[in-house]
Order: sequence, then structure tokens, then C-alpha cells
Amino acid sequence: MYSNMVTLQVMDTIFYEAQRQGRISFYLTTNGEEAINIASAAALTPDDIIFPQAIGFGKRVTYHGMLPKWLQYREPGVLLWRGFTVQEFANQCFGNGADYGKGRQMPIHYGSKKHNYVTVSSTIATQLPQAVGAAYSLKMDKKDACTVTYFGDGGTSEGDFHAALNFAAVMEAPVVFICRNNGWAISTPTSQQFRSDGIVVKGQAYGIRSIRVDGNDTLAMYSAVHAAREMAIKEHRPILIEALTYRVGHHSTSDDSTKYRPVGEIEQWRMARDPIARYRKWVEMNGWWSDEDESQLRIEARKQVLDAVQVAERVKKPPLAELFTDVYDQPPSNLCEQEKFLRNIVMKHPQDYPTDVPV
Repeated sequence: MYSNMVTLQVMDTIFYEAQRQGRISFYLTTNGEEAINIASAAALTPDDIIFPQAIGFGKRVTYHGMLPKWLQYREPGVLLWRGFTVQEFANQCFGNGADYGKGRQMPIHYGSKKHNYVTVSSTIATQLPQAVGAAYSLKMDKKDACTVTYFGDGGTSEGDFHAALNFAAVMEAPVVFICRNNGWAISTPTSQQFRSDGIVVKGQAYGIRSIRVDGNDTLAMYSAVHAAREMAIKEHRPILIEALTYRVGHHSTSDDSTKYRPVGEIEQWRMARDPIARYRKWVEMNGWWSDEDESQLRIEARKQVLDAVQVAERVKKPPLAELFTDVYDQPPSNLCEQEKFLRNIVMKHPQDYPTDVPV
């Protein structure tokens, strides 16, 4: 678990820098929330279906006409634990021809059928009722598995959250809800989202067994998710976990968190309650880790990520035609008109488009 947490941190650092260099269009990190990622993934089985945090957009104009309001997709560590390679992460972020999403999505919209990881959607909280429906299906088929869905504290302000909890409670679906309460839904503090005592009481109100856990304590997080999975499957019931944590990094590359929260607060969490530093002390205390191991791991992880970035940049972009496929058996006339219009634009302005991309 510790090695994966460090690899995730290194990957975040390099991809974030790549965005700042203009090599990818967008990124966000899991800084301060690595334990929730890796520990929860370690407590599950490959048969459990993951519905990651969606990306939501508010109404204030800045980034591509919209400012992410509750953009808290921070579960790449679950994919990393399940065997999704660093190269596969890089391919998606660069939107190249090897990207499983065919370059259609924003960076960090990962998905993998092989790893039972449902692709991230750009609408907030829609994954919650979907996870309940999938869990009910697993129950009907008598599968020894559950669904697990992640969301931020801001996601609980959406109606889908309440519909999902009620649906799960009434149908007794084996689903584990994991809320990463990091205190901020981008620039909105929890005090301006709700007046309840956190998220855990919301689950109890719907008749769902709920627990609050220190999301920066790797072992506590593992223990809570492991127990929740067992209860969800064996007792045919939903479980809600509220993992208290803190988003140390900026909300995304479109954000400057120092504009709405004190720098001292950020540094206190970074230094005193960092989940990686806390877990390292534990593995060192047990004689399982050393400074030499740490140095070697970080050197290898950095080289692996940098190599993946270089490879991803050299892979050609998907063919232009891929923008118009996979939705309709026979494309409607309006879509055909759009494709024709786009091809004409490319032909008129070839200097503005890659010449090595097949059309």
C-alpha cells in the first residue's frame, strides 16, 4: 500500500507539471487523500465494481466557459492498485490514439472495463444511483461482490445523493458509499453546504449503517472499508463511510486555493497530517522500510512516469472520424453535417491542425 501511495504522489506531481508546461490541458491531484485511494482499493476484491467521483460544473465562467464547482475526482489510486499502468494513465491524459476513451474526454476521466472501473462522467453525483442499481443487480444474481462509489462532500448537496441513499436502503443493495469529506467543494466550505454534523448523520437518517473514519489514517481506512464490504455482501445492506481528510493541493489546475483559505491551514495539514508521512512512520517502525528503500522507490517511480509521458506524447491522436462514432448505428443528418463542417475547417486551415492525424 505504501509503495502505491508514493507512486500516486509522484504521478500527480509530474502530470501536474506537464499541465503547467502546456503539454496536457487539465489535471488535478490527490495530494492529502492518497490513503483513501489506496487503502480502500486494497480492502476490496477485483470483482467489486467501482463508480468513481464524477466531475461537476457550476455556473461561473472561466474554464472552457464553465468553472468546476464540485470537481473532486480523486480516485486514480484505485485503478493504480488494480493494475492500470502508468502508461495507460498517461495515454488518457494526453488523449492519444491509445486512450480507451479515444481522446474524447478531459484528462483524468479514466475508465477500465478490465478493472471493473466505470468511466468518469462529467456530471456530478450521477454515479451514486447508478452504483445502487448495479449493486441491486449483483444481489439479484447472488454475486459475491458489491459496488463501491466515491464522492466528495459537495456531492451530498445534489439530489442524486439523497435518491441513491433512499434507493439503497429500501432495496437493501450491497453498495458501499465512500464520502471524502475534505472540507471544500472547490471554494465552498462545508459550513456553507449544510448544517448537519458532517455526512455520517445523513446516512443514518436514511436507515443506513454509517461510520466516520480518519481518512488520513491508512490502516483505519483499510479496516473500515474491509468491514463495510463484508457487511454489504453478507447482510445485504448499504454502508456509508465518511472519510475525514483535507485537500492539500489546489482543487485543480484551474484553481488557486490560496484565494479562499489560509496558507497556514494548508501547510499545517501538509506537514502534520500527511497520510504518506504518517504511514511511512508505521512501516519504518515495523522494520519494513528504510531511507534507502524510499529513495529507490521514488527514483524508479519518477523514471516510470517520465518515460510514460514521453511515450504518450509520441503516439498519434485518434482519427478525426472517431469524434462521430459509437453513439448511433446510423449517424443522424445533423451529426453528418457537423462532421462535414469540421473536415472543411481542417482543409481550410491545415497549419492549425496536426498533419499526422488520419481524418
